[in-house]
Amino acid sequence: YTILSKAHSDRNVYPSAGVLFVHVLEREYFKGEFPPYPKPGEISNDPITFNTNLMGYPDRPGWLRYIQRTPYSDGVLYGSPTVENVGKPTIIEITAYNRRTFETARHNLIINIMSAEDFPLPYQAEFFIRNMNVEEMLASEVLGDFLGAVKNVWQPERLNAINITSALDRGGRVPLPINDMKEGVYVMVGADVPFSSCLREVENPQNQLRCSQEMEPVITCDKKFRTQFHIDWCKISLVDNTKQVSTFQEVIRGEGILPDGGEYKPPSDTLKSRDYYSDFLITLAVPSAIALVLFLILAYIMCCRREGVEKRNMQTPDIQLVHHSAIQKSTKELRDMSKNREIAWPLSTLPVFHPVTGEIVPPLHTDSYDNTSMPLMQTQQNLPHQTRIPQQQSAGQY
Repeated sequence: YTILSKAHSDRNVYPSAGVLFVHVLEREYFKGEFPPYPKPGEISNDPITFNTNLMGYPDRPGWLRYIQRTPYSDGVLYGSPTVENVGKPTIIEITAYNRRTFETARHNLIINIMSAEDFPLPYQAEFFIRNMNVEEMLASEVLGDFLGAVKNVWQPERLNAINITSALDRGGRVPLPINDMKEGVYVMVGADVPFSSCLREVENPQNQLRCSQEMEPVITCDKKFRTQFHIDWCKISLVDNTKQVSTFQEVIRGEGILPDGGEYKPPSDTLKSRDYYSDFLITLAVPSAIALVLFLILAYIMCCRREGVEKRNMQTPDIQLVHHSAIQKSTKELRDMSKNREIAWPLSTLPVFHPVTGEIVPPLHTDSYDNTSMPLMQTQQNLPHQTRIPQQQSAGQY
Protein backbone atom coordinates (compact mmCIF):
# COMPACT_ATOMS: atom_id res chain seq x y z
CA TYR A 1 0.00 0.00 0.00
CA THR A 2 2.91 2.35 0.63
CA ILE A 3 5.86 2.83 -1.70
CA LEU A 4 9.14 3.33 0.11
CA SER A 5 12.36 4.06 -1.77
CA LYS A 6 15.78 5.59 -1.32
CA ALA A 7 17.08 8.65 -3.09
CA HIS A 8 19.07 7.89 -6.24
CA SER A 9 19.99 9.87 -9.32
CA ASP A 10 17.13 9.90 -11.85
CA ARG A 11 15.08 7.41 -9.91
CA ASN A 12 11.81 6.17 -11.42
CA VAL A 13 8.90 5.31 -9.12
CA TYR A 14 5.42 4.07 -10.02
CA PRO A 15 2.80 5.01 -7.42
CA SER A 16 -0.92 4.32 -7.85
CA ALA A 17 -3.57 7.01 -7.97
CA GLY A 18 -5.51 7.28 -4.73
CA VAL A 19 -2.92 5.33 -2.70
CA LEU A 20 -0.47 6.90 -0.26
CA PHE A 21 2.98 7.50 -1.77
CA VAL A 22 6.07 7.89 0.43
CA HIS A 23 9.63 8.57 -0.75
CA VAL A 24 12.48 8.84 1.77
CA LEU A 25 15.48 11.10 1.10
CA GLU A 26 18.25 9.47 3.13
CA ARG A 27 21.17 11.58 4.28
CA GLU A 28 23.55 8.64 4.18
CA TYR A 29 23.33 8.54 0.40
CA PHE A 30 24.36 12.19 -0.02
CA LYS A 31 27.16 12.25 2.54
CA GLY A 32 29.69 10.74 0.12
CA GLU A 33 28.98 13.34 -2.56
CA PHE A 34 30.09 16.38 -0.62
CA PRO A 35 33.87 17.15 -0.55
CA PRO A 36 36.00 16.81 1.41
CA TYR A 37 35.15 13.14 1.55
CA PRO A 38 35.46 11.51 4.97
CA LYS A 39 38.49 9.34 5.58
CA PRO A 40 38.07 5.57 5.95
CA GLY A 41 36.71 4.80 9.37
CA GLU A 42 35.73 8.41 9.98
CA ILE A 43 32.08 9.18 10.64
CA SER A 44 30.70 12.27 8.93
CA ASN A 45 27.60 13.89 10.43
CA ASP A 46 27.21 17.08 8.41
CA PRO A 47 23.87 18.92 8.55
CA ILE A 48 22.06 18.34 5.25
CA THR A 49 18.80 19.88 4.10
CA PHE A 50 16.77 19.25 0.95
CA ASN A 51 14.84 21.40 -1.45
CA THR A 52 12.24 19.78 -3.71
CA ASN A 53 10.38 21.32 -6.64
CA LEU A 54 8.69 20.35 -9.87
CA MET A 55 11.05 20.75 -12.80
CA GLY A 56 10.58 24.20 -14.27
CA TYR A 57 8.50 25.43 -11.30
CA PRO A 58 9.42 26.84 -7.89
CA ASP A 59 7.22 24.47 -5.88
CA ARG A 60 5.96 20.91 -5.82
CA PRO A 61 2.63 19.61 -7.20
CA GLY A 62 -0.38 20.24 -5.03
CA TRP A 63 -0.77 16.63 -3.97
CA LEU A 64 2.88 16.19 -2.92
CA ARG A 65 4.21 17.35 0.47
CA TYR A 66 7.69 17.38 1.98
CA ILE A 67 8.88 17.34 5.58
CA GLN A 68 12.25 17.28 7.32
CA ARG A 69 12.22 17.96 11.02
CA THR A 70 15.95 18.75 11.52
CA PRO A 71 19.07 18.93 9.29
CA TYR A 72 20.21 15.70 10.96
CA SER A 73 17.11 13.70 10.00
CA ASP A 74 15.98 12.25 6.67
CA GLY A 75 13.58 14.09 4.42
CA VAL A 76 10.29 12.54 3.31
CA LEU A 77 8.14 13.20 0.25
CA TYR A 78 4.58 11.99 0.71
CA GLY A 79 1.12 12.48 -0.72
CA SER A 80 -1.76 10.89 -2.57
CA PRO A 81 -1.67 11.15 -6.38
CA THR A 82 -4.89 12.09 -8.12
CA VAL A 83 -6.57 10.56 -11.14
CA GLU A 84 -5.89 13.70 -13.19
CA ASN A 85 -2.15 12.98 -13.06
CA VAL A 86 -2.37 9.42 -14.37
CA GLY A 87 -0.08 8.85 -17.34
CA LYS A 88 1.79 12.15 -16.91
CA PRO A 89 5.40 11.75 -15.73
CA THR A 90 6.16 14.16 -12.87
CA ILE A 91 9.83 15.09 -12.55
CA ILE A 92 10.82 16.32 -9.08
CA GLU A 93 14.18 18.04 -8.70
CA ILE A 94 15.85 17.19 -5.38
CA THR A 95 18.65 19.51 -4.27
CA ALA A 96 20.68 18.58 -1.20
CA TYR A 97 22.57 21.29 0.72
CA ASN A 98 25.52 20.59 2.98
CA ARG A 99 25.25 23.26 5.67
CA ARG A 100 28.89 22.80 6.72
CA THR A 101 30.65 23.04 3.35
CA PHE A 102 27.86 24.87 1.42
CA GLU A 103 28.11 22.26 -1.35
CA THR A 104 25.04 21.09 -3.28
CA ALA A 105 24.01 17.94 -5.11
CA ARG A 106 21.02 17.53 -7.40
CA HIS A 107 19.04 14.44 -8.39
CA ASN A 108 15.80 13.88 -10.26
CA LEU A 109 12.88 11.78 -9.12
CA ILE A 110 10.55 10.70 -11.94
CA ILE A 111 7.07 9.84 -10.66
CA ASN A 112 4.96 7.79 -13.07
CA ILE A 113 1.43 7.68 -11.67
CA MET A 114 -0.47 4.50 -12.49
CA SER A 115 -4.20 3.96 -12.39
CA ALA A 116 -5.52 1.64 -9.66
CA GLU A 117 -8.12 -0.91 -10.69
CA ASP A 118 -9.85 -0.92 -7.32
CA PHE A 119 -9.84 2.87 -6.95
CA PRO A 120 -11.68 4.64 -5.60
CA LEU A 121 -12.63 2.58 -2.58
CA PRO A 122 -16.21 3.54 -1.71
CA TYR A 123 -15.89 3.51 2.11
CA GLN A 124 -13.34 5.91 3.57
CA ALA A 125 -12.59 6.69 7.20
CA GLU A 126 -10.28 9.41 8.50
CA PHE A 127 -8.73 9.00 11.95
CA PHE A 128 -7.02 11.66 14.06
CA ILE A 129 -4.09 10.26 16.04
CA ARG A 130 -3.03 12.59 18.84
CA ASN A 131 0.24 10.97 19.94
CA MET A 132 1.99 10.93 16.56
CA ASN A 133 3.82 13.35 14.30
CA VAL A 134 3.57 13.02 10.56
CA GLU A 135 7.15 11.81 10.05
CA GLU A 136 6.65 9.16 12.74
CA MET A 137 3.46 7.97 11.11
CA LEU A 138 5.09 7.74 7.67
CA ALA A 139 7.49 5.06 8.88
CA SER A 140 6.61 1.76 7.27
CA GLU A 141 6.45 -0.25 10.49
CA VAL A 142 4.27 2.32 12.32
CA LEU A 143 1.88 2.71 9.39
CA GLY A 144 1.73 -1.06 9.01
CA ASP A 145 0.79 -1.47 12.68
CA PHE A 146 -1.99 1.10 12.32
CA LEU A 147 -3.40 -0.53 9.18
CA GLY A 148 -3.31 -3.89 10.96
CA ALA A 149 -5.32 -2.49 13.86
CA VAL A 150 -7.87 -0.91 11.49
CA LYS A 151 -8.17 -4.16 9.54
CA ASN A 152 -8.76 -6.08 12.76
CA VAL A 153 -11.63 -3.73 13.63
CA TRP A 154 -13.09 -3.24 10.14
CA GLN A 155 -12.50 -6.70 8.60
CA PRO A 156 -12.33 -5.57 4.94
CA GLU A 157 -11.03 -7.52 1.95
CA ARG A 158 -8.99 -4.57 0.61
CA LEU A 159 -7.64 -1.81 2.79
CA ASN A 160 -5.47 1.04 1.53
CA ALA A 161 -3.90 4.07 3.18
CA ILE A 162 -5.17 6.95 1.06
CA ASN A 163 -3.57 10.02 2.61
CA ILE A 164 -1.75 11.34 5.66
CA THR A 165 -1.98 14.97 6.74
CA SER A 166 -0.36 16.79 9.63
CA ALA A 167 -2.68 18.56 12.05
CA LEU A 168 -0.73 21.77 11.40
CA ASP A 169 -1.94 21.68 7.78
CA ARG A 170 -5.53 21.56 9.07
CA GLY A 171 -5.22 24.71 11.16
CA GLY A 172 -3.82 23.06 14.28
CA ARG A 173 -1.47 24.88 16.64
CA VAL A 174 2.14 23.99 17.35
CA PRO A 175 2.20 22.07 20.67
CA LEU A 176 4.18 23.25 23.63
CA PRO A 177 7.55 21.51 24.15
CA ILE A 178 6.45 19.87 27.38
CA ASN A 179 5.65 16.27 28.23
CA ASP A 180 6.77 15.21 24.74
CA MET A 181 3.56 16.54 23.19
CA LYS A 182 2.81 15.72 19.55
CA GLU A 183 1.18 17.82 16.88
CA GLY A 184 -1.19 15.03 15.75
CA VAL A 185 -1.80 13.51 12.34
CA TYR A 186 -4.85 12.69 10.20
CA VAL A 187 -4.80 9.28 8.48
CA MET A 188 -7.37 8.41 5.82
CA VAL A 189 -7.94 4.79 4.90
CA GLY A 190 -10.31 3.21 2.38
CA ALA A 191 -12.01 -0.17 2.25
CA ASP A 192 -14.42 -2.08 0.05
CA VAL A 193 -16.91 -3.11 2.76
CA PRO A 194 -19.29 -0.97 4.85
CA PHE A 195 -18.19 0.41 8.17
CA SER A 196 -18.18 -1.96 11.12
CA SER A 197 -20.46 -1.55 14.11
CA CYS A 198 -17.52 -0.40 16.21
CA LEU A 199 -16.85 2.54 13.90
CA ARG A 200 -20.57 3.34 13.77
CA GLU A 201 -20.64 3.78 17.54
CA VAL A 202 -19.30 7.29 17.09
CA GLU A 203 -22.63 8.29 15.50
CA ASN A 204 -24.66 7.27 18.58
CA PRO A 205 -26.55 10.15 20.26
CA GLN A 206 -24.85 9.42 23.59
CA ASN A 207 -21.39 9.69 22.08
CA GLN A 208 -22.35 12.77 20.11
CA LEU A 209 -23.52 14.39 23.36
CA ARG A 210 -20.28 13.46 25.11
CA CYS A 211 -18.28 14.94 22.22
CA SER A 212 -20.28 18.18 22.41
CA GLN A 213 -19.39 18.36 26.11
CA GLU A 214 -15.70 17.73 25.30
CA MET A 215 -15.80 14.31 26.92
CA GLU A 216 -14.27 11.09 25.62
CA PRO A 217 -16.87 8.89 23.88
CA VAL A 218 -17.31 5.25 24.80
CA ILE A 219 -15.96 3.08 21.94
CA THR A 220 -15.70 -0.68 22.44
CA CYS A 221 -12.79 -1.16 20.00
CA ASP A 222 -10.69 1.69 21.36
CA LYS A 223 -8.58 -0.74 23.40
CA LYS A 224 -7.27 -2.29 20.18
CA PHE A 225 -5.66 1.06 19.29
CA ARG A 226 -4.87 2.41 22.76
CA THR A 227 -1.70 0.39 23.23
CA GLN A 228 0.10 2.37 20.50
CA PHE A 229 -2.27 4.94 19.01
CA HIS A 230 -4.41 7.47 20.91
CA ILE A 231 -7.32 8.18 18.59
CA ASP A 232 -9.63 11.16 19.04
CA TRP A 233 -12.95 9.51 18.24
CA CYS A 234 -14.78 12.83 18.21
CA LYS A 235 -12.83 13.84 15.10
CA ILE A 236 -13.31 10.67 13.11
CA SER A 237 -14.90 11.13 9.69
CA LEU A 238 -16.83 8.37 7.90
CA VAL A 239 -17.55 8.92 4.20
CA ASP A 240 -19.77 6.59 2.17
CA ASN A 241 -19.26 7.44 -1.49
CA THR A 242 -22.02 5.05 -2.56
CA LYS A 243 -24.68 7.36 -1.07
CA GLN A 244 -23.30 10.64 -2.33
CA VAL A 245 -25.36 12.22 -5.09
CA SER A 246 -23.66 14.26 -7.74
CA THR A 247 -24.50 17.95 -7.44
CA PHE A 248 -23.29 18.87 -10.93
CA GLN A 249 -25.91 20.65 -13.01
CA GLU A 250 -25.66 21.51 -16.65
CA VAL A 251 -25.76 25.22 -17.39
CA ILE A 252 -28.96 26.10 -19.23
CA ARG A 253 -28.88 29.26 -21.28
CA GLY A 254 -31.87 31.39 -20.41
CA GLU A 255 -32.79 34.97 -19.67
CA GLY A 256 -29.78 35.38 -17.39
CA ILE A 257 -27.38 35.07 -20.34
CA LEU A 258 -26.68 38.36 -22.05
CA PRO A 259 -27.35 38.39 -25.79
CA ASP A 260 -24.61 38.92 -28.28
CA GLY A 261 -24.11 42.67 -28.70
CA GLY A 262 -22.14 42.46 -31.90
CA GLU A 263 -18.81 44.05 -32.59
CA TYR A 264 -17.51 46.64 -30.14
CA LYS A 265 -17.59 50.19 -31.51
CA PRO A 266 -15.44 52.67 -29.58
CA PRO A 267 -16.45 56.36 -29.45
CA SER A 268 -15.02 58.78 -32.00
CA ASP A 269 -11.90 60.79 -31.30
CA THR A 270 -13.59 64.17 -31.98
CA LEU A 271 -15.74 65.32 -29.03
CA LYS A 272 -18.40 67.99 -29.29
CA SER A 273 -18.26 71.12 -27.14
CA ARG A 274 -20.52 71.04 -24.14
CA ASP A 275 -22.44 73.91 -22.50
CA TYR A 276 -21.96 73.92 -18.74
CA TYR A 277 -24.38 76.79 -18.00
CA SER A 278 -27.21 74.46 -17.04
CA ASP A 279 -24.83 72.46 -14.85
CA PHE A 280 -23.80 75.70 -13.11
CA LEU A 281 -27.41 76.61 -12.38
CA ILE A 282 -28.17 73.20 -10.98
CA THR A 283 -25.06 72.83 -8.82
CA LEU A 284 -24.48 76.43 -7.61
CA ALA A 285 -27.26 78.90 -8.42
CA VAL A 286 -30.22 76.86 -7.20
CA PRO A 287 -28.70 75.87 -3.82
CA SER A 288 -27.48 79.44 -3.29
CA ALA A 289 -30.96 80.87 -3.96
CA ILE A 290 -32.55 78.40 -1.54
CA ALA A 291 -29.96 79.26 1.14
CA LEU A 292 -30.61 83.01 0.66
CA VAL A 293 -34.38 82.58 1.07
CA LEU A 294 -33.88 80.58 4.23
CA PHE A 295 -31.48 83.22 5.58
CA LEU A 296 -34.03 86.00 4.98
CA ILE A 297 -36.80 84.05 6.68
CA LEU A 298 -34.59 83.38 9.69
CA ALA A 299 -33.52 87.05 9.89
CA TYR A 300 -37.15 88.21 9.82
CA ILE A 301 -38.09 85.83 12.60
CA MET A 302 -35.11 86.77 14.79
CA CYS A 303 -35.12 90.56 14.24
CA CYS A 304 -38.63 91.67 13.20
CA ARG A 305 -40.74 89.32 15.28
CA ARG A 306 -39.22 90.03 18.69
CA GLU A 307 -41.74 90.63 21.50
CA GLY A 308 -39.61 93.27 23.29
CA VAL A 309 -39.28 94.25 26.91
CA GLU A 310 -42.48 96.33 27.06
CA LYS A 311 -44.66 93.50 25.80
CA ARG A 312 -42.98 91.13 28.23
CA ASN A 313 -43.65 93.51 31.15
CA MET A 314 -47.27 93.93 30.11
CA GLN A 315 -47.82 90.19 30.22
CA THR A 316 -45.99 89.79 33.57
CA PRO A 317 -47.93 90.24 36.89
CA ASP A 318 -47.09 93.41 38.87
CA ILE A 319 -46.08 91.61 42.02
CA GLN A 320 -43.51 89.59 40.04
CA LEU A 321 -42.08 92.78 38.52
CA VAL A 322 -41.83 94.38 42.00
CA HIS A 323 -39.96 91.36 43.32
CA HIS A 324 -37.63 91.37 40.35
CA SER A 325 -36.96 95.11 40.71
CA ALA A 326 -36.27 94.74 44.45
CA ILE A 327 -33.82 91.93 43.82
CA GLN A 328 -32.00 93.95 41.18
CA LYS A 329 -31.85 97.03 43.46
CA SER A 330 -30.53 95.04 46.42
CA THR A 331 -27.95 93.35 44.24
CA LYS A 332 -26.74 96.72 42.94
CA GLU A 333 -26.45 98.15 46.46
CA LEU A 334 -24.45 95.13 47.62
CA ARG A 335 -22.08 95.49 44.72
CA ASP A 336 -21.58 99.21 45.42
CA MET A 337 -20.93 98.54 49.08
CA SER A 338 -18.42 95.82 48.24
CA LYS A 339 -16.46 98.27 46.11
CA ASN A 340 -16.22 100.99 48.82
CA ARG A 341 -15.93 98.91 51.95
CA GLU A 342 -13.14 99.51 54.48
CA ILE A 343 -11.93 96.99 56.97
CA ALA A 344 -11.75 98.30 60.55
CA TRP A 345 -8.82 97.39 62.72
CA PRO A 346 -9.54 94.62 65.22
CA LEU A 347 -9.72 95.88 68.81
CA SER A 348 -7.28 93.22 69.94
CA THR A 349 -4.47 94.95 68.02
CA LEU A 350 -5.09 98.52 69.33
CA PRO A 351 -3.98 99.80 72.77
CA VAL A 352 -6.94 101.12 74.74
CA PHE A 353 -5.08 102.98 77.51
CA HIS A 354 -1.59 103.97 78.41
CA PRO A 355 0.10 101.19 80.36
CA VAL A 356 1.73 103.68 82.87
CA THR A 357 -0.52 106.71 83.18
CA GLY A 358 -3.82 104.96 82.42
CA GLU A 359 -4.88 107.64 79.93
CA ILE A 360 -6.91 106.69 76.84
CA VAL A 361 -4.73 106.49 73.78
CA PRO A 362 -6.12 107.82 70.45
CA PRO A 363 -6.27 105.58 67.38
CA LEU A 364 -3.03 104.88 65.55
CA HIS A 365 -4.37 106.05 62.20
CA THR A 366 -7.05 108.38 61.03
CA ASP A 367 -10.15 107.23 59.20
CA SER A 368 -8.73 108.38 55.89
CA TYR A 369 -5.63 106.21 56.23
CA ASP A 370 -5.29 103.44 53.64
CA ASN A 371 -5.28 100.31 55.73
CA THR A 372 -5.76 97.77 52.96
CA SER A 373 -2.05 97.00 52.87
CA MET A 374 -1.63 96.67 56.62
CA PRO A 375 -1.46 93.23 58.20
CA LEU A 376 -4.38 92.08 60.23
CA MET A 377 -2.26 91.39 63.36
CA GLN A 378 0.54 93.60 64.59
CA THR A 379 3.16 92.89 67.19
CA GLN A 380 3.78 95.19 70.14
CA GLN A 381 7.19 96.19 68.78
CA ASN A 382 5.60 97.74 65.68
CA LEU A 383 3.41 100.18 67.66
CA PRO A 384 4.92 103.69 67.52
CA HIS A 385 2.98 104.96 70.57
CA GLN A 386 3.86 102.00 72.72
CA THR A 387 5.44 103.06 76.03
CA ARG A 388 8.03 100.72 77.38
CA ILE A 389 7.53 99.58 80.95
CA PRO A 390 10.68 100.12 83.01
CA GLN A 391 12.39 96.96 84.16
CA GLN A 392 12.49 96.32 87.89
CA GLN A 393 16.01 96.59 89.32
CA SER A 394 17.49 94.45 92.02
CA ALA A 395 17.65 95.62 95.69
CA GLY A 396 21.41 95.98 95.67
CA GLN A 397 21.28 98.93 93.24
CA TYR A 398 19.09 101.33 95.36
